[in-house]
Amino acid sequence: MSLSSVSSVRRPFAFAAMALLGLVLAGCGVNNVPTLEEKAKASWSEVQNQYQRRADLIPNLVETVKGFAAQEREVLTAVVEARAKASQVKVDASTITDPAKFKEFQDAQNQLSGALGRLLVTVERYPELKSNQNFLALQSQLEGTENRVTVARRDYIQAVQAFNTEIRTFPGVIWARLFWGAKAMETFAATAGAERPPAVKF
Repeated sequence: MSLSSVSSVRRPFAFAAMALLGLVLAGCGVNNVPTLEEKAKASWSEVQNQYQRRADLIPNLVETVKGFAAQEREVLTAVVEARAKASQVKVDASTITDPAKFKEFQDAQNQLSGALGRLLVTVERYPELKSNQNFLALQSQLEGTENRVTVARRDYIQAVQAFNTEIRTFPGVIWARLFWGAKAMETFAATAGAERPPAVKF
């Protein structure tokens, strides 16, 4: 038998062996790590999206309040500065595996939440502002956005928990180290009162 005919006989067996190996690896969960990683990254994008939505509402909110309560300059300035700081924090996919970057992001968002909370408490002193249609529309949008932020953070936390569990338990830990070089992702730490979204009652 010639070398070429031996090679042509072995070729189908080689393809069959590769296909079998692929099925075995797929059945062992080798794809779980990147699948869960992508889900966590998508959830992180939604967190960013909702925080951006909130940041986009703030200039209109500040301008509306300023029209009725310009003397509350200190509170208004604090909101504008907190928004600017939150917007300057550079965020990308590496943020979720870097504890320092993640903490910087969370601290900036917490500072903005606190400044917004102080602004909304200040509004209580201005009944005419509380009945302004522009303000009422912004209030409704802000309430909806805070709820979306809460849901997005919850979904992200769950996705990260699934990913981190996969890369720390057998057999995922093997695939994470051998194939993917996966790192644990960061998740949000609770702050005082974090069990509720910021108060936006008027």
